[in-house]
Amino acid sequence: MFDLPLEAWYGWIGLSLAGVALVGAAAGLPTTPPPDAGAAAGTVDRVAAAEYTATAEHPLEADEIRLGTRRIGLRSDAGTAHATLAFGPVTPVPDGDSPLRDVLYGTPPSRVFDSPQAFREAIVAARADGQDATWREIDRTLIVRRVTWEGVDVVLVDA
Repeated sequence: MFDLPLEAWYGWIGLSLAGVALVGAAAGLPTTPPPDAGAAAGTVDRVAAAEYTATAEHPLEADEIRLGTRRIGLRSDAGTAHATLAFGPVTPVPDGDSPLRDVLYGTPPSRVFDSPQAFREAIVAARADGQDATWREIDRTLIVRRVTWEGVDVVLVDA
């Protein structure tokens, strides 16, 4: 019936295997785009550019975040995205119990810190930690707050 040379059969088999591999590769591609780090960075920049005390929240559709003093990274199953902050440096709030976390959520710095100098020292320490930011899980939205207290001006960020 089909009288093809042996080399043609090998060609058909190879072409079929390549087609199966191509379909498998296409099926493994993510169906959703990576998280939008640019939009999150835009929220941080809007608060950082404000002249007065300001607060903003940004919903995140990611599993993990890397908050640095000048960059933000978001990661999910769909991929990883990074964005550079136009206004900075910002201060990533440390994990766990931190007086800066209380300020981020609305407590006046004067109630949390003994002096503006103590507030400034906590900011410097948090920024130093933010230089070597690691990936951490997101359990809420991105929260950004600009606070000024007796000459100490800071933009706090956490997620």
